[in-house]
Amino acid sequence: MIELNSKQRKFLEKEAHDIQPVVIVGGAGVTDGVVSMVENSLAAHELIKIKFNEFKDEIRELVNELSQKTDASLVRIIGFTAILYRPAEQEEKRKYNI
Repeated sequence: MIELNSKQRKFLEKEAHDIQPVVIVGGAGVTDGVVSMVENSLAAHELIKIKFNEFKDEIRELVNELSQKTDASLVRIIGFTAILYRPAEQEEKRKYNI
């Protein structure tokens, strides 16, 4: 997990503005299936949104858990949607150069 400074966060927030949530957390919470979906989505897109339909009071803890399990950086939580970022392993395949 990389540490993002405020300038990098602002850039990634701007890039994520038009992105639709690719993972939705429902009544089952953060299961192994959700973790693997986040993992696959980060590998494919680098920058993703996660929408929480349930567990809205625990969103910060659940997002921190997800980011630790997937080695992703939390960009921001806006309402009930979290933005996560993890750069591609191969530098030439990275979409966002921060």
